[in-house]
Amino acid sequence: MVGVLACGSVSSIKALWETRIRRIQDEEEEQRRRTARGGATGRLSLGVWEDRAVLARLKQKLQTEDGRLVLRIEQEDWKSLPDCLVQLGQVQEWQIHRTGLQKIPHFISSFQNLLVLDLSRNSVSEIPQQIGKLTRLRELLLSYNRVQFVPEELSGCESLERLELAMNRDLNELPDQLRNLKKLQHLDLSMNDFTCVPDCVVGLPALEWLDMGGNQLQHLPEDIHRMEKLHTLWLQRNQLERLPDNISRMAILDTLVLSSNRLRDIPPLMEDMSNLRNFFISPPPSVTPACCAPPDTSLRPPSHLTGSPRGARPTI
Repeated sequence: MVGVLACGSVSSIKALWETRIRRIQDEEEEQRRRTARGGATGRLSLGVWEDRAVLARLKQKLQTEDGRLVLRIEQEDWKSLPDCLVQLGQVQEWQIHRTGLQKIPHFISSFQNLLVLDLSRNSVSEIPQQIGKLTRLRELLLSYNRVQFVPEELSGCESLERLELAMNRDLNELPDQLRNLKKLQHLDLSMNDFTCVPDCVVGLPALEWLDMGGNQLQHLPEDIHRMEKLHTLWLQRNQLERLPDNISRMAILDTLVLSSNRLRDIPPLMEDMSNLRNFFISPPPSVTPACCAPPDTSLRPPSHLTGSPRGARPTI
């Protein structure tokens, strides 16, 4: 009988302790939850209030344009974008200009509905690898920034049609994987530090418009004719001394701008480029003042190569 009582007492004590332990654990868990919400008084923490205020401010920047939800920020101080922005994952277009933005947030991959990412005229120095997750992205505009390196992961943006990287100054190469951008039609690499046309650019199957003006190009690729769909080519303000003969095989080239280079002549076969309607070229600098020099005819294009390029820029 004593043994039974002893066993019964031990069981009761054990059950009591287990109940107390569970109660203590429940209280500790509740305390953690209260702390996360701002303390035992139930008040929200300062950080939560700040996130709410920032999110409310960002929501005021939302607009609907052409059926798209657009986040538009202009000329405000946003050197970085807050984590709470991920709560606006339904946004389809970012238009963020002149804000001093220094980097693209790594959580950019959360915006799977993004079609246009326009961060022109900021201070962005890096394109994160996560950008390759944006398989629906059609336009990436990063001109007038400080980008020095383009990651190979960008090739994962399989829907990309327009890429602008003008005026990043120190940019001088592209990863070969970018040739996998099968839908890329428009590429602006002007005013950078390229000394040659990247191989991946020549390999872009859908490219129609290319601007590499204002670089340090010393020659063009001999297989330039592989860009079969190219109709507009800007090469002004480079250091080109000759053109490859195969340029005459670019059957649908419509606009070719070669002003301010060092060209001495042009391939004779360019006479047969019947689609070339807008052709701009200028002779190399001369020590003879222009007012005293005889008319230069050595670089005069064939008679049908006259006109002005469509969408001509202020300076060529």
